[in-house]
Amino acid sequence: MKFGTRGRYAVTALADLSGCGLCGPVCLSGIAERQKISLPYLEQLFVLLRRAGLVRSVRGPGGGYLLEIEPDKVAIVAIIDAVGETIGAECCESDGQAAGCREDESRCLGHELWRELARHTRSFLSTVTLADVIHRRLPVQVGSEEATVIVAAAE
Repeated sequence: MKFGTRGRYAVTALADLSGCGLCGPVCLSGIAERQKISLPYLEQLFVLLRRAGLVRSVRGPGGGYLLEIEPDKVAIVAIIDAVGETIGAECCESDGQAAGCREDESRCLGHELWRELARHTRSFLSTVTLADVIHRRLPVQVGSEEATVIVAAAE
């Protein structure tokens, strides 16, 4: 399972924005510098995030971007969807179509495994919010009980 830069950078940028945006609009150049993301690439992502209603832009002096929705209401899967990132296992490329992943349209032996992995990943990302990422809280399933793991910051 691998995510492209669009999804990873969008989540990182919105986490930065929500942390820095408490005092007003945040300029993309600041996010780019703090997170080591190319400014032109960030600009492209924010066009998509704005269209999805996740951020809004403020023009003029002191302008920049603000989150449109509270961080605890933004599921990570919504961010990934907004920038057009695909959630799927790389080794089985059928894009959810009824046909299989092989040239003859049959399914490989691991087809169902990879499809279920993608489904579970999407389901997990729909339970994690931007606030969880900011506060380093990740919900996990332990047996039949749900728990929350607090991830220590790297020193």
